[in-house]
Amino acid sequence: MGTLAKLARWFFGKFAGAVLIVALGLAAVALWLFLKDNADFERHRVERVQQLMRDRQGLLDAKADIEARIASMAREVELQQQRIEKAKKIIDGLRELESWWDRLRELFGGAPQQQANAGNIRRMEQLQTEAHELIATMKRGMIFVSGEKKGLDASVERLEREIQEVERSRSVTWHYLRRAWDESRWMVAVALAAFLFGPTLWALLMYYGFAAWATRGRPIRFTDTLPALPTVGESRVSISVVLRPGEVLRIKEKFLQASDEGVTKKTRFVLDWKIPLTSLACGLVELVELRATHRDATFAVTLSNADDPHIELAALEIPDGSSLVLRPSFLAGAIQPQDAVLRIKRHWQLARWQSWVTGQFRFFEFVGPCRLLVAGSRGVRAEVLAEREGVLDPARRTNQDATIGFTPNLDYKPVRAETFWSYYRGMNPLFDDLFAGRGVFVLQETSTPGSNAGAARFWSAVWNGTLKVFGL
Repeated sequence: MGTLAKLARWFFGKFAGAVLIVALGLAAVALWLFLKDNADFERHRVERVQQLMRDRQGLLDAKADIEARIASMAREVELQQQRIEKAKKIIDGLRELESWWDRLRELFGGAPQQQANAGNIRRMEQLQTEAHELIATMKRGMIFVSGEKKGLDASVERLEREIQEVERSRSVTWHYLRRAWDESRWMVAVALAAFLFGPTLWALLMYYGFAAWATRGRPIRFTDTLPALPTVGESRVSISVVLRPGEVLRIKEKFLQASDEGVTKKTRFVLDWKIPLTSLACGLVELVELRATHRDATFAVTLSNADDPHIELAALEIPDGSSLVLRPSFLAGAIQPQDAVLRIKRHWQLARWQSWVTGQFRFFEFVGPCRLLVAGSRGVRAEVLAEREGVLDPARRTNQDATIGFTPNLDYKPVRAETFWSYYRGMNPLFDDLFAGRGVFVLQETSTPGSNAGAARFWSAVWNGTLKVFGL
């Protein structure tokens, strides 16, 4: 029942879209014709009727000429048939005389007359042959001209109907809609074909053509060795983090729920003044900065997203000597020593096929020691790639929209989605992320956008694509 309902909704959506395309296309062309038309509607209608009547008269004249040609051909056929009959009578008469001339030739020598009669018979037979050929030619011509006459009859009938419609039409709207249809029906047909079949053809081309070709090339790896790996804490809707002495927490205001008394707070306008535009694009502006006031005490801070219950938070511990390549759009906040600067390395990858395939040309590497707080849909988890029995080179793929970050010692490359159907239905992007080696990558449980993104899906996609280009 669910499948039938989805199919019905899909069909209704396509039908409604097709009707909308036709309606908007005709309305736009009709409006353009109305604005371009300098003559008033009634005069244009009268001129149109007069033009149609002239066209009809021309067709009627051509029809009369064809009828006259058919009549002339019929008379010619009748004349040739009469000639054939006359020749036949003459031949029959001459053949009856042959026996008489034979007897006279025996008595008086009548050979010259018999030869003359034989010549007359041959001429009459030649005349019959020519007449038969001419009759066949005339009949073929009559068949061809009759076909022309039928075509003219259909054209005259069509013009007469159009004249009647134009004479009856007194509506300006109907007039311009009809003109719009006459002048743009092929463009409307092309637009409908593109709407109905374009997405499917485009998906087939992208999946079996572009994606199969574009994923070739060596993977991206930012470093060969990593002394230590980050650790990812358990993700929850609400988490409590401990602010140790000498540490500072900078967090987006919407994630801050509660904090112990004794923590000083102030506004941090930008996460990192070295990357102000990146911070602005990722929403890492107007942060709340929390500091411990006592050197020997620890303080607890509760973090949660009250606007979206599907978002869960997790703490990533990046020790000294370790780092994590992270998309800053998933970053909710960071904890670091008070006097330390949050080290962020930027890697541009303009000359890589992978960058052009995925549309991501810049990567951000967060260097420890620090703790990062990340937010993901339905939860955040870490996938650890390590040697297993029988697997010397571990590798795993994941949905590209779910990837939050990965350690820089992993080989990273995009690969084509496993099935065409999942890509075609929008359940999976065209490319998955493939990680190989020994390291950790972090991802959100689902890539479903929040409820607040439903009404602005198109602009959200444009914005997300822009962020992705800059590695955000």
